[in-house]
Amino acid sequence: MKNIIITGASRGIGRDTALQLAKDGHRVLALSRNEAALKELQQEAGDNLHYLAYDITSPDARPLLEIVEPWGNVDVLINNAGYLLNKPFHETTGTDWENVMGVNFHGPVHLLQMLRPFLQAAEKAHVLNIGSMGGYQGSSKFPGLLAYSVSKAAIATLTECLAEEWKDSGVCVNCLALGAVQTEMLAAAFPGMQAPVSSAQMGGFLSYFALQGHHFFNGKVLPVSVSTP
Repeated sequence: MKNIIITGASRGIGRDTALQLAKDGHRVLALSRNEAALKELQQEAGDNLHYLAYDITSPDARPLLEIVEPWGNVDVLINNAGYLLNKPFHETTGTDWENVMGVNFHGPVHLLQMLRPFLQAAEKAHVLNIGSMGGYQGSSKFPGLLAYSVSKAAIATLTECLAEEWKDSGVCVNCLALGAVQTEMLAAAFPGMQAPVSSAQMGGFLSYFALQGHHFFNGKVLPVSVSTP
């Protein structure tokens, strides 16, 4: 049994990943600001899944640490929470940038700093950052998604740099740059599009990679894309 924390677990890929990991017998802490959705997830997942209504951009770490400290270690951290902004560059305000970077970059950074001792206490921990093909260098880009893509490019570079800093501490760090997956976020970015991969399918893959990927990769930004919109 692994101790696993996943953010953005109230819907979409995060929800399906958390559900799969809990059903596989791992102790999962699901984080999201949506407490009602987390309660529904816990009822479906069973006793292996614990939840905390938590804003990852909050500077107050106490609610999370109160749960994690009795565990002693964290084997897997999945930084999945995402904030989508679909707006032209010239209309993107300072508040927009703060919101996008807050959830997609500063939030994961805060969690990583806070949870570093627990990750390093594990036998071999894995940090899995969920990126996007929008932030993957050389991939197709789309109008309106500039801020979101920039935030995902930042998390990709964080992955490469942090893996180097932590390589001697027993913590591996990887990033999966996801392409089109059928989720509410995709529908908001590309109305009417039908993705070739379902949220449940991607959740199954992420649950596998979170547990096994660090035995083969470290510091890698890997595209996971049948189709990039």
